[in-house]
Amino acid sequence: MVQVHAHLCTPSCLERLHYEVVTGATDGIGKAYAEELARQGFAIVLISRTQEKLDEVSKAIESKYNVETKTISADFGSLDIYPNIESGLAGLEIGVLVNNVGVSYSYPEFFLNIPNVDSFINSMININIISVCQMTRLVLPRMVDRSKGVILNIASASGMYPVPLLTLYSSTKAFVDFFSRGLDAEYKSKGIIIQSVLPFFVTTKLSKIKRASLDIPTPDRYVKAQLSTVGLQTQTNGYLPHAIMGWVTTALLPAKLLNKYVMSTGLSQRARYLKKQKQG
Repeated sequence: MVQVHAHLCTPSCLERLHYEVVTGATDGIGKAYAEELARQGFAIVLISRTQEKLDEVSKAIESKYNVETKTISADFGSLDIYPNIESGLAGLEIGVLVNNVGVSYSYPEFFLNIPNVDSFINSMININIISVCQMTRLVLPRMVDRSKGVILNIASASGMYPVPLLTLYSSTKAFVDFFSRGLDAEYKSKGIIIQSVLPFFVTTKLSKIKRASLDIPTPDRYVKAQLSTVGLQTQTNGYLPHAIMGWVTTALLPAKLLNKYVMSTGLSQRARYLKKQKQG
């Protein structure tokens, strides 16, 4: 049973929704989506920057799950990559798109103090925002033609409220959340599910957290929980402990208090990072 489509159509129609496309597919949450949906029988299109890593993940998935894979090397920090991606996806019946590729800060920092702030702004907007819009533009038309398809846009809990010292990251993820919810309203009647996914911390390179706990799941655990929400929620934290944290931070805590707490936490993390850099 393919969980992600269980409430959309019968198993016979799932066979026609053959490919799952994942951006940022060689690490963390993206890799976990690729593996989980390969386990459920999808052929996988892996899109990421480094061909060597793509080949490694591709071989592992093909060997373990006996599904077809295809790789497309693309640096989402650039804007000239989309014609190449479009030609790589030509002719494929795509049932699921996971817009997962993303970049964050190296450490919490005041906006004007971000190293190489000009190129940092361009890179973050290209990777976190433009990629979601452009990949959706490429994949959505065929989904609409078939009246079937799922697009999962991986935002962040940081997009649920302003996160000072990660201001640009938080803002890009808020865009992903609004973009997803607006598009879902536009295309729901055409049989398409577009979901905004807002995880808190998961054990990934992006979070720099290595040890899993109840509230910080591994990517595999998070993805399995998240896929069970597809078709049930337009906006989701994807994992029960994260949903509770989302409710507490947005519904219970006054915005001023939350802002003060997040700012204080960011300042502490910034101080530790800068002290370590000075010592190193």
